[in-house]
Amino acid sequence: MTHTSSSSLTTTSKPSSTDPSRRDFLYVATACAGAVGIAASLVPFISQLEPDQATLAAGGPVDLDLAKVQPGQQVVVTWRGRPIFVINRPANAMATLQDPKLLAQLADPQSQELQQPPYAENWHRSVNPTYGVFVGICTHLGCIPMYYPDPNPSEPVSNWLGGYFCPCHGSKYDLAGRVFHGVPAPYNLPVPPYRYVNATTLRVGENPPDSQFEFSSIRQI
Repeated sequence: MTHTSSSSLTTTSKPSSTDPSRRDFLYVATACAGAVGIAASLVPFISQLEPDQATLAAGGPVDLDLAKVQPGQQVVVTWRGRPIFVINRPANAMATLQDPKLLAQLADPQSQELQQPPYAENWHRSVNPTYGVFVGICTHLGCIPMYYPDPNPSEPVSNWLGGYFCPCHGSKYDLAGRVFHGVPAPYNLPVPPYRYVNATTLRVGENPPDSQFEFSSIRQI
């Protein structure tokens, strides 16, 4: 069964060190239909009504209306009890993803480890370069990485190029979910199965018709 949910746009404050843990997130996501309790991991945030419990238990797909996601924004939906980050990457962000200065800092820039479906084994790790879709769980110890999309000389760390930062132990990922060298996380953020139902609808949890990818084959979540 596919769930199509309504959405509302809100703006959240800058991430802080007091953000909910993964356990807190999962508790809130289960207890509060229509809310995702990780506001600090996205700027801004679109909340999604949760599928019914039978759908979640079965791992049923979840639809997202991309027309409401502006360039630079991130949306979080829940699929199989996991936060799924969906970001709209503007042109300058996509250019950075191919910058040799960034690639030299990444542990797996060519996505050689099985952390994504075959249709996302490319430089942008997605079906459509504009939209990134990742399981929002750090591959180190399962924390929720924070979303810092803009380059910054000092925040959250020096010479930041934009991406995800995990405050628990300092793991870093770029805006394609690729992990940096020298951090505790060993692998890129996983990419779940997904496809486009139409030009503006993203369906998380369902492969394109020509793919048989199994999410259980991911090396590490």
